[in-house]
Amino acid sequence: MARGLEIVKERIDAILSPASPREQEKQEAQVRSSFLQSVRRALRHVPFMEDVVASYHCALDPQTPAASKGILLAALAYFVMPIDIVPDFIVGLGFTDDVAVLLAAFKAVQNNIRPEHYDKARETLGEMEKRPTAPE
Repeated sequence: MARGLEIVKERIDAILSPASPREQEKQEAQVRSSFLQSVRRALRHVPFMEDVVASYHCALDPQTPAASKGILLAALAYFVMPIDIVPDFIVGLGFTDDVAVLLAAFKAVQNNIRPEHYDKARETLGEMEKRPTAPE
């Protein structure tokens, strides 16, 4: 059991390692294009979605330090990827790896997520509630 947790921690650390500037640009493009769709899909499964959306706004903020931006982009890119350790379509387990990665990233950079990021997150989530979503 302990070795299994160690493997999971190593995998999360590898996912959250900031990428090269070129790779971060790719991650940012991927996150920008897929994030809101992924949020809609995961809304019921991720208990701290406001923190996730605030992290998104923090990652896109030019004032966010590069290291924090790199960690957040890595986590958010993992979140929006259709293929990950535990496929999202597996009921009850599908978002557990995403939650672990997002929570680890959030904990690592939470001091850089400012009140205005949370304001934008609440606005984003409020807009999502107003718009009807397509069936899953």
